[in-house]
Amino acid sequence: QVQLVESGGGLVQPGGSLRLSCAASGSFFSIGAINWYRQAPEKQREWVAAITIGGTPNYADSVKGRFAISRDNAKNTIYLQMNNLKPEDTAVYSCNADIRIYSLSPLRSYWGQGTLVTVSS
Repeated sequence: QVQLVESGGGLVQPGGSLRLSCAASGSFFSIGAINWYRQAPEKQREWVAAITIGGTPNYADSVKGRFAISRDNAKNTIYLQMNNLKPEDTAVYSCNADIRIYSLSPLRSYWGQGTLVTVSS
């Protein structure tokens, strides 16, 4: 069974930086597009960033210029470098990946459990 595990969250002061990781494990053939989402307390889940299988990134307006998404296909891992963090960035960050289990199978969406990012003075 496929698992996505996020790591790298923690407590930082405004203006600080964190690097989140999302690693895929288990038995699968390949990983397609990957997205980062976040959900703050008492707020709806928000899309943050995405990266295609070819490495093309896209970002929500709220994080453009501050966050950078990347992927390491050899390690089946994606990263979210977060710079100049703001209190509004406080949320549980989760990765969502399209994964092909077998070579002839369609892509299927998987979610990680999330990692908490707290930005506070």
